[in-house]
Amino acid sequence: MRRNGMSRRGVLRAGLGIGGAAWAAGALPGLPAAVSKPLGIEQAAWAAPAVKQGVFPDWARFARIADGTFDEDADAAQMKPVINTLKAQNVSVIELDTVLSNWLTQADFDDHMKRVKNFTGLAHAAGIRVVMYYPSLELISVGGEKGRSFYKDDNGKAWVQRSLDGQDNVFYGSLVVWVDPGDESCWLSPNSPWRDYYLARIKSLAATGVDAIWPDVPIYFDGKASWCDASVWAANAFKADTNLPLPKKADFGDPTFRRFVEWRHRNLHQWQLDIAATGKSVNKDLVTFVETVSMDYQYATSIGLDGAYLRNVEGVSHAWEVDILGNYDGMRHATASDWTCLISMYKYARAASGTKPAWAFSYGWKADDASLVMAQLLAAGCNPYEVKSPFKNATTDAKMRTRMYGFVAAHQEKLFAASPAAEVAVYHSSASRDFVSPQAGTGMYVNNKKPSGVKEWWSESTPEDSCATMPWLGEFRGTMKALVYGHVPFNTVVSIGLSAADLAPYKVVMLPNLQAVSDAEAEVLRGYVAGGGTVVVTGPAPTGLDELGAARAEFALADVLGFRRKDPVPATSQNRFGAGTCWYFKDLLGKTFLTATGQADATQLLAPVRQAAPPAVTLSSGDRRIYLEAGRLGNDTVVQLVNFTGFGDKPAAFATTPAACSVSVTVPDGKRVTAAAVASPDAASPAPQPVTWTTAGTTATIAVTVAQYAVLTVTVE
Repeated sequence: MRRNGMSRRGVLRAGLGIGGAAWAAGALPGLPAAVSKPLGIEQAAWAAPAVKQGVFPDWARFARIADGTFDEDADAAQMKPVINTLKAQNVSVIELDTVLSNWLTQADFDDHMKRVKNFTGLAHAAGIRVVMYYPSLELISVGGEKGRSFYKDDNGKAWVQRSLDGQDNVFYGSLVVWVDPGDESCWLSPNSPWRDYYLARIKSLAATGVDAIWPDVPIYFDGKASWCDASVWAANAFKADTNLPLPKKADFGDPTFRRFVEWRHRNLHQWQLDIAATGKSVNKDLVTFVETVSMDYQYATSIGLDGAYLRNVEGVSHAWEVDILGNYDGMRHATASDWTCLISMYKYARAASGTKPAWAFSYGWKADDASLVMAQLLAAGCNPYEVKSPFKNATTDAKMRTRMYGFVAAHQEKLFAASPAAEVAVYHSSASRDFVSPQAGTGMYVNNKKPSGVKEWWSESTPEDSCATMPWLGEFRGTMKALVYGHVPFNTVVSIGLSAADLAPYKVVMLPNLQAVSDAEAEVLRGYVAGGGTVVVTGPAPTGLDELGAARAEFALADVLGFRRKDPVPATSQNRFGAGTCWYFKDLLGKTFLTATGQADATQLLAPVRQAAPPAVTLSSGDRRIYLEAGRLGNDTVVQLVNFTGFGDKPAAFATTPAACSVSVTVPDGKRVTAAAVASPDAASPAPQPVTWTTAGTTATIAVTVAQYAVLTVTVE
């Protein structure tokens, strides 16, 4: 029987348990003996080569992903229908999810690898790639509450994650949707001998011929025990890396605790690198997609997994688990602001994946909400993994998937190979997320109130859950909303590994409530402005913290800002620095706009953008709830339009109403528009249909009506 059909949604709604449990070392029959020296992040237990730079294969860049599985005793005759069904739905990559979530003997694991190899061969013969799902830090013991389990045997207890208050990270059934009643979920320390155990099995998995591995949940799970890992393995690794003892409790006023928060990001990053390198040591063509549930919001702080750390590592990318509002009704109770939050998550996924493919979950409950979610995903530049929430082994609607995936296949170059045309970027600061006004709640969406009759809502309906209550995240999300509503094409830029090259494509970089920065970050930003760039800084203490959240004696960018700590902080200012300009607003203009109702606008926040980088592609008319993205592919300008005009300030019945708009494209001197065409998965055919345009001076204008999603191609020669 298949036991892994549930997705990992529900993590975000789990309560934080407080308690304690002792553990003792020992030997578990059939598993490697415990090593005597705990493993630090610089001490990989598995001798595998470093992940090397390289180009991701086209099959991964153009992937259309869906879940597939087979029963434990399946033969080829039972496997082929699974493959054929997915192929008929225009799926190009199967995420194979079988029994690897469960505690298996070595003999059972080895036998299962033979079946995986058989399935992979059949899929390859059908022209479909296979990526194998394998949780990296969670192990489920079926029936483990009352029977034998991994945790209750000696090494299970010895290797488990432990919270700062001494609680082992293990629980039984029903806390989350993917653990059945009576089953045990045990979360392991990546610094323990679990590392050897898991990586040995990764080597066996890599030898089956799968095209990629999909390690799931490389996190410090906080559904039962919070602020892991304080096991002996992690304590020694933290000491070796920082020369500090573990903090006694979660206290953001404690420098040691803040160092622990930062260290956990790097420690899990090393774990992901070790998994990828181990796979490549067996199969040099193998790539890795880490399932990453933490997006742009606060959850990364509590579970330790910051997806941006992998951005510059080639051969390893993400399968982003982008959550929706409700497990059993998708985005059907969304507000317009919630849709901009979803856009923000997908934009972050694209940015944190660097130049590599950004695979992302496309959740839905019914066909219409599922296709609108996928439209936003595609416009942001991500590859769709379509699933019915909360079951990852089912499609929301087979006809919808077939139609949407067929459209993606027909236009894959435009969707995934076009260069972004954006000249504006929004800066996502991991350190500011972690250390600026930390509070309870994840901030996933604005709308935190559970609607009547809805079960398994993303929030517990407490005020602190909403991103609108969070000084850093609310400002970041509100800035995103202002740009979406202003029809300004933009990209997200992440702070991890920031270089001058990351900022070079942009005329304007928005720095929402940027407080926590490293000296190296500040130097890159300083150089950007000095070289002619424009930055827009908001918030009461600009660059007033270092990368670990400690107060700086002086603002890191005082010279760029044009004022210092000793000076009165101006309400607004505009300072020339080198060849560039710094605009500053003390108020959190984005956060205010995030919850603004009616026809409120973000004129003040967008004024620097419109002055320094008036968009070459925008809407000259149309509802502000039409999301616009623009890219360039050869002589073509590719404009993607997503219509969420059916949503307002308050939740209402889900509706899609076609919306008319006019797209304006600035034509370079000496060029002219020679063709324009619109394609849509909402149409009878995915083929582009010619449309007319008008020209006035250097601007071409094209009228388009968007049902849910349309792709306009304007050819300029």
